[in-house]
Amino acid sequence: MTNQSQNLLCALSVSLISLLAFADPLPASAGPPSAAALASSKGAPKKTSQGVSKEAAHGASKVIWNDWSDDVFARAKKEGKLVLLDLEAVWCHWCHVMDEKTYADSAVAKLMDKNIIAIKVDQDSRPDLSNKYEKYGWPATIIFNAEGKELAKRSGYIDSAEFKSLIKKLAQNPDKPEPDAVEDKIAYTANNILTAEQRKDLNFKHVDGYDADYGGWGIGGHKFLDWNSAEYSLQLAKGGDKDALERVRKTLDAHNKLIDPVFGGVYQYSTNGDWDHPHFEKIMETQAECLRLYALAGMVLQEKKYIDSAKSIESYLKNFMLSPDGAFYTSQDADLKPGEHSAEYFALNDKDRRARGIPRIDKHVYARENGWAINAIAFLYMATGEPAYLTEAEKAAQWVIANRSIEGGGFRHDESDRGGPFLGDTLSMGRAFLSLYQATGDQQWLKRATRAADFIAQHFENKEAGKEKQSAGFLTAEAKPNSIAVPEPLLEENQSICRFANLLGVYTGEVKYKQMAESAMRYLSTPAIVAKRRILVAGTLIADHEMGHVPAHITVVGKKSDPQAKDLFIAAVKSPLIYKRIDWLDKSEGNLPNLDVDFPDLGKAAAFLCAGNRCSSPAYRPEDLEKLIERVK
Repeated sequence: MTNQSQNLLCALSVSLISLLAFADPLPASAGPPSAAALASSKGAPKKTSQGVSKEAAHGASKVIWNDWSDDVFARAKKEGKLVLLDLEAVWCHWCHVMDEKTYADSAVAKLMDKNIIAIKVDQDSRPDLSNKYEKYGWPATIIFNAEGKELAKRSGYIDSAEFKSLIKKLAQNPDKPEPDAVEDKIAYTANNILTAEQRKDLNFKHVDGYDADYGGWGIGGHKFLDWNSAEYSLQLAKGGDKDALERVRKTLDAHNKLIDPVFGGVYQYSTNGDWDHPHFEKIMETQAECLRLYALAGMVLQEKKYIDSAKSIESYLKNFMLSPDGAFYTSQDADLKPGEHSAEYFALNDKDRRARGIPRIDKHVYARENGWAINAIAFLYMATGEPAYLTEAEKAAQWVIANRSIEGGGFRHDESDRGGPFLGDTLSMGRAFLSLYQATGDQQWLKRATRAADFIAQHFENKEAGKEKQSAGFLTAEAKPNSIAVPEPLLEENQSICRFANLLGVYTGEVKYKQMAESAMRYLSTPAIVAKRRILVAGTLIADHEMGHVPAHITVVGKKSDPQAKDLFIAAVKSPLIYKRIDWLDKSEGNLPNLDVDFPDLGKAAAFLCAGNRCSSPAYRPEDLEKLIERVK
């Protein structure tokens, strides 16, 4: 999930784009920006257990790098040194520049060798560290004393002079953290829904943060597609809000400039306050969520151009990011040559680009990234009904199930899952399973979604934070005794859990999933969390809306071998409803988990639409069902 930021640094991952929303702008020292709060066709270089390419890390760098481990802090204590964590992204331009400039400076390397034990980690490989420090941008530089106390945090590129000054200052005062390295402890609320005043405030921020001149949310600085803001606008537009309709159309149309016209796929963001100055890294979360959003817009607005945009992104995933086994890779570098801006390269046609080479692809296969992709491609299948997309999504899902499963319904991040399990992997796969169930009516996917939710409840609840023995949200990684990097709740992940668990509770009728959603909402509705952002607040508004409403419910009654039932089901999943529940009742398979209406057997396939406190008469043809859906807002 984090998807916004005041100044997306070149270092920010998509989940970081969330930063635009935080109250304090990133420091000027971050350097030229790149894209949450925001790798080569010949094969990626070998990586360490932390996912860092030693070839990349040691290119021009003269610093001796170590892997992240709590043991490093014991060594630092023994040697009287500080610990520096350099969180990089292998696709990030300014990470490459920092290796080529700052860490290649002999004076810097000498100073670090005397005072520092240096750790370098690829943030994609360690979601616990990435999510804890994401608001500092990539490269994120965090300096600790030997006890693991954070002394300083820096965002983005730091030049040699500033870097040396920082190290000298902290080495002289190893027990004196900088003011912004000390974070206040949050007192979580007992409310499991937003107050009316919070709802009003967040809606004001959502509208006020819109850029009426260029589209998108956030005025000036970086332009990118904030998926939650666009989806919330679609929801408002479906309810008749013409201004919201204008906002989402203008944003989606403008954002098309960031879709690569040659290879397909989405560039991370654009600088200069417009959509005409892209930075070129392609991150899986950006690809997947933009694909999902365009597919959803195509369904809701019934406009082919948005489906075409979604297909362009999917073609990039299929042609560049798909492994021979059918699972998806992680990211593609912004630079053809690390550290050199590649605008000239991306202006070329397909033939000329390929003659020069392909920017490096990170060929790690993570469960989290695959869950994002599977979910998005399932939405494209629902928007189009084209079977190839469903085949692609299901094949990737089966690969992850076979190769990343953990006992109890969870998923590990990578082969070794060092530092895991992480919430994001099981959450993204659970979300993908629920979308596959909605797309197919196949009960296996619903069962897998419930097992994923059960694993999340068992391993990631923020149990110590809640009042009156109630939990407040979910931690980004499993809490472990005496860990240096104590896991915290992440805003986007709790928004996603709230929506996932709430809808899962609707499908299953299980109270425990509603309680999971309420726990996430207690975190989201905490005043300190609500006030944390100035813009890009729509994720919480969507979660709050869904918690307070019952989705429109379409049930197809008929055998899954019946062509008429199949046609009705496809019409149901393609319906222009955003918050919806789709079931397929084939009585030969037994009842649905939450069969709340006793549907009659009419002797032929039929579909029923229930909304509010009433259900429709049966629809026997797709066009009849479409007419029923048109009446529902």
